Amino acid sequence: MIEVKVNDSLNFEKAMRLFKKACMKDGFLMELKERRFYSKPSEKKRHKAKKH
Repeated sequence: MIEVKVNDSLNFEKAMRLFKKACMKDGFLMELKERRFYSKPSEKKRHKAKKH
């Protein structure tokens, strides 16, 4: 789980930037985009081979 600790001196915009950066580092957004639509196992294998 991604967590950003917020204190009184940290404004909302900065906390959101930190959260987005943590999501990108963790790979959460990429996984979410990949799972958005169903793809057959053969398509996954082809896509994975194309990446590398």
